[in-house]
Amino acid sequence: MGALRRLYSADSNPVGKPDHLDLEGLFKEFYDRLVYFSLQLVRDQAQAQDLVQDAFITYWQERESVLQNRIAIKNYLYTTVRNASLNVIRHGKVVNAYVEQQGTAEPEELSIMDAIISSEVIAEIHIAIAALPENYRQISVMSYLEGKKNQEIADELGLSINTVKKQKHRALELLRLRLSPELFGLFLLWTAS
Repeated sequence: MGALRRLYSADSNPVGKPDHLDLEGLFKEFYDRLVYFSLQLVRDQAQAQDLVQDAFITYWQERESVLQNRIAIKNYLYTTVRNASLNVIRHGKVVNAYVEQQGTAEPEELSIMDAIISSEVIAEIHIAIAALPENYRQISVMSYLEGKKNQEIADELGLSINTVKKQKHRALELLRLRLSPELFGLFLLWTAS
């Protein structure tokens, strides 16, 4: 869940397209998503962060061989992180825990695709929440990302519970407008769990 909170807290450009493809800009845009993706595979936060940092180093060393467009770089980074994560699963003590949890020594290609899609969906939801007006964003973060109850939010912010409920409702209306119907549906499923 820490990776999810960091997705929100990272400076996110809603458009997601910096003017040039510098390492710092790419790192800011893709780091949290890639950590979340790797975390779903290796189940270890520190290991996932190390793998993603290594992927950026590898990209930087081999950048001349990668097409200099956002999609090619994103695909390269996801592939590098996926391969590194699978290597960790195959060669570490994570293997035993992963085998017990998943029942196989290596995730199937479908679960990898699900992890990529999940990472991207979470990133889009965080971008939409970040674009909300301050009062709606604050209540949305506390409710949906931190899992706080309406009364806890009201007490913490010094608001009435009815104000919290109204602002949550209004935030949902704004998110419905910002997200595609599919993403909004996934957001509702995600927050219900």
